[in-house]
Parts: sequence; structure tokens; C-alpha cells
Amino acid sequence: MAHIAGIEIPKTKRLFIGLTYIYGIGRTLAKDICVKANIDEMKKVQDLSIEEEKLLRDIIQNDYIVEGSLRTQVAMNIKRLMEIGSYRGMRHKRGLPVRGQRTHTNARTRKGPRAGAIKKKK
Repeated sequence: MAHIAGIEIPKTKRLFIGLTYIYGIGRTLAKDICVKANIDEMKKVQDLSIEEEKLLRDIIQNDYIVEGSLRTQVAMNIKRLMEIGSYRGMRHKRGLPVRGQRTHTNARTRKGPRAGAIKKKK
């Protein structure tokens, strides 16, 4: 198994799919990384040489924000929105949809389960 950006990439997967196991790298970015490294994206992870692994590790570490630092950056952006009191920040604080979706019905994922009415005992 290749160990890149603190993540164990499954050795049986193709390279561009394996790279998507890293938080912050999707399919398009994974293909771009393969092109930068001049490695065939359809190559299996187990077939990578040590030099190729090192090259991938260096490219990801130097050119992209991934894993913990990306999670921190996203959390700080949300926190900043809440502190400045923007509309989006208020929606985050209240646990409501941020991007303009309706809330009269739907939005159950963001709002949580229904409170429900309590039945009277007979």
C-alpha cells in the first residue's frame, strides 16, 4: 500500500481512483496530479515504483492543500462567517440550509429529526 498524505491508498485500485481516498482530491484533481507526475492514471497502485510514489507525495504535499489542513481551513472559513454575522454564518449557527433551499418542508438532514407531537394518555 502506498502511503501518501497520511492516508493508506489501496494497492488494488487504479492510481487516479486511489488518490481520491485523500480528502481534498477528487477524480479531476487526481488525473491532473497523474499528468503532472507523468504517470499513467490507469496504472495500479501496487505497480508504482518507489520513485513514482515519492514524486506523487512531493507533488501533493507542495502543490495542494489536503487532509487536516484543508479540514481546518474549511472550519475556519465557516467560523469566520459566523463571527462576522453574515447571512450564511447565521444559517450555519442555526443549523439550517445555507444555500437557499426551502425549509417549510424538506431540509430534514440539516435540521435533524422532527420534534413531533406528544400524544395524550387515555
